[in-house]
Amino acid sequence: MSEPKTSRRAFLQGAATVAVTAGAARAAEPDPLITEVQPWAQGLGDGVDATPYGLPIRFEDDVVRRNVPWLTADPISSINFTPIHALDGTITPQGCAFERHHSGAIELSKSDYRLMINGLVDRPLVFTYEDLERFPRENHVYFCECAANTGMEWAGAQLNGAQFTHGMIHNMEYTGVPLRTLLREAGLPATTDKWVYVEGADASSNGRSIPMEKALDDVLVAFKANGEALRKEHGYPVRLVVPGWEGNMWVKWLRRIEVMDGPVESREETSKYTDTLADGTSRKWTWVMDAKSVVTSPSPQSPIKHGHGPLVITGLAWSGHGKITRVDVSTDGGKTWQTARLAREGENKALTRFYLDTEWTGEEMFLQSRAMDETGYVQPTKTQLRDVRGENSVYHNNCIQTWWVKPNGEAENVEVS
Repeated sequence: MSEPKTSRRAFLQGAATVAVTAGAARAAEPDPLITEVQPWAQGLGDGVDATPYGLPIRFEDDVVRRNVPWLTADPISSINFTPIHALDGTITPQGCAFERHHSGAIELSKSDYRLMINGLVDRPLVFTYEDLERFPRENHVYFCECAANTGMEWAGAQLNGAQFTHGMIHNMEYTGVPLRTLLREAGLPATTDKWVYVEGADASSNGRSIPMEKALDDVLVAFKANGEALRKEHGYPVRLVVPGWEGNMWVKWLRRIEVMDGPVESREETSKYTDTLADGTSRKWTWVMDAKSVVTSPSPQSPIKHGHGPLVITGLAWSGHGKITRVDVSTDGGKTWQTARLAREGENKALTRFYLDTEWTGEEMFLQSRAMDETGYVQPTKTQLRDVRGENSVYHNNCIQTWWVKPNGEAENVEVS
C-alpha cells in the first residue's frame, strides 16, 4: 500500500489544532464534558460484588446474537448469529458465539454426564466428567463455522449485515482431551481404515461419521471454552471439537463414540450437509471449510460515522486447511487490490484479524476481501464458485463478499460477481 498524501499522524494533529482553535473561538460556550464535574465523578460506583459474574455494560447492549425468524419453522431447531461486525480481535466471547440446535439446548449436569466408547475396540468404556478431567489436556484456539454460513447468498445478495451473512462462526480457545487419547485407552484395532460415529445426548441424537485419520489427528473432547465451562448452548458439559471441519460435526453434549468399519450415512450426512450441484447431484464428504474472509467494518451494521479522513477497514479471515497467510482488500469491486496488515501471524484453523489503514474522502466504495491460506488456496469470486457448483447449494459458500459503501458512509450488501 502506497503512503497516503497526508499521513494519519499529520491529519490527527491537524484535527487537534482545529478543535483547539474552534474551542478558543467559542470560549463563551465551553464543553461541559470537559469543564464541569460529571455525575459519574461525584459519587461512588458499584461495589466489587455487585455483579458476581461480570456482564457487559448497558451501553453495549446491542452487541448480541440475533436470529432471523423466517429462516426456520421454529427456534428450537434453528440458528442465531455472532455479532462479528461489533467485535475486534479474534476471540469470540461465549455470550456472543452463535448457536445451532437441532432440538433445543438441553440442561445436562456434570454429575449426570456419561461418555461411552464402544464398537470395534478392545475394551468398551464409559467415562464420567471427572474421569475426563484426569487425562492430560490441551488448549487450542479454533474457529467453528456452520456449513450453511453465507448459504443464503448463493442466488444473490440477501441479508444486509455481516452478522447475518457471515455470523454463523465463532473462534474460541478450547480445553480438553485429544480424542485419540480416549480411543487408545479403549484399545483400537491394528488397522486405521476405520471410522468413528459420534452422537449427542439431546433429543435429535445428532450424529456424524468421522474417518479415523481425522479422529486420531486433532479432534478434541472439550469441556472448557475461553477458560471457563462451556455454555449450555455450546454443549455443556462436554462437546466435540473438529478443527477446520464444518460445525455440524462438532457434536454437542457428546454421549457416544462408536468405532466402526465404515460411515453410518446418517441423516446429517446424506439428506443434509451435502452440496447440491447444478445437475441435481450432490457432493459428499465435503467436511473442510475452505479459505474465506469478510470485511466486518465498514459494513451495513457498522457504517462510517466519523466523516472523511483516516479510515480503518477491518475484517476476519480463516481456513480449515491451516493458516491464513495473506488477505487483500479491494475498494473498487475487485478491479485493484491492496494487501492488508494481519494483526498477527495466522494461526492454524483459527480466525485471523486483518486491517487496511487508509483514508476516505467520501468516495463510493465496493469493499471486498480475498483470503489466501498456507496451501496456496485463494478465496474465489461468486462466478468462479458458481461455475463449479451452480446456485442450488446451501452449504460451503466461501465466495468473496461485497459491501457497497455510499458517499454518506452507509453500506449495503450487493453482488459483484
